[in-house]
Amino acid sequence: MTDLTGKTALVTGSVQGIGLAIAETLAGAGARIAVHGMAGDAQIKDVCSHLKHAGAPQAEFFAGDLRNPEQIADLMSAVTDWGGADILVNNAGIQHTAPLTKMPAETWDAILAVNLSAAFHTMQAALPEMVARGYGRVINISSVHGLVASKYKARYVAAKHGLIGLSKVVALEHAAKGERAQGGVTINCICPGWTNTAIIEPQIAERLDAFRGDQDAVIADLMKEKQPSLRGSDPSEIGALALWLCSPMAHNVTGTAIPVDGGWTAQ
Repeated sequence: MTDLTGKTALVTGSVQGIGLAIAETLAGAGARIAVHGMAGDAQIKDVCSHLKHAGAPQAEFFAGDLRNPEQIADLMSAVTDWGGADILVNNAGIQHTAPLTKMPAETWDAILAVNLSAAFHTMQAALPEMVARGYGRVINISSVHGLVASKYKARYVAAKHGLIGLSKVVALEHAAKGERAQGGVTINCICPGWTNTAIIEPQIAERLDAFRGDQDAVIADLMKEKQPSLRGSDPSEIGALALWLCSPMAHNVTGTAIPVDGGWTAQ
């Protein structure tokens, strides 16, 4: 098992869903966790306590609105003062579905800011420290929608495609940094398909009436349209992949976009 003792991981959007699952897995491998997300004091306290119980020697919350570059700078500065991020997981994301002709401009700006621009700002701040250490891992949580498109998701699809392109460029720029023994510096994307998190709840709610309130039938219908396995992923499965990417043995895995989608993008 990958040992992350002595490493610090910043996971954005880590108070719930995929982000929390990744933080749990990294904590279980011994990493300190810099927690981030939109949550109240009680939830923050619970998450930090939970991550310590999962194995993190320390888990502290760092605030920052990812729509605001100045707040991102403050977030990254605070994490640097805490010891700096050896592992950066850009997981935070927002989505809103609507036809292109009915998209509010401010929603377009917000989705691109959180899902794409924030990764630029966090990587720009974190990577010099990773290079100096000879070890660094950036894991950007994209989506199957970073590889293929769906109707009514222009903002989200544009941001997630952009995130993969950005990650490839940054991976090339850092491919020769560090050495095998140290683990090098790698930048990769994970592209989940249907995953059992709150982000798909609005799409489930939209279809409930058509299926007479049968949520299981709605989920099966969603899978049938896109995901050939007919199975959703558990967030912990994304966490397990993230942990493997943090291993020194993954030193030559960089610039990738790895689907976890039950065959969705193989079609």
